[in-house]
Amino acid sequence: MNINIQTVHFAADRNLIDHVENKIRKLETFNGRIIEVKVFLKLDNLAQAVKDKIAEIRVHVPKQHFFVKSTSKSFEGSFDDAMDSLIILLKKNKERKAA
Repeated sequence: MNINIQTVHFAADRNLIDHVENKIRKLETFNGRIIEVKVFLKLDNLAQAVKDKIAEIRVHVPKQHFFVKSTSKSFEGSFDDAMDSLIILLKKNKERKAA
């Protein structure tokens, strides 16, 4: 599984990158055929003092793509919310294929 993490409008510290990588590696328990995972961490509303943090996750498995997006006031919160949504999508997809 290839993991690609990109940051837009900021430089991520090592703790954030490690947090993202550790959570992404756990996706293999829900789908063992994941080829690539792309994570985009972005700052929004650059003109305002309070900046929203956006996390987007794209997962590629054979013949399918999954995409989730979440926004909050912290990157960890945005990423964790997006991961929860992604896990739900992967579980539903697995159940649908089993039926």
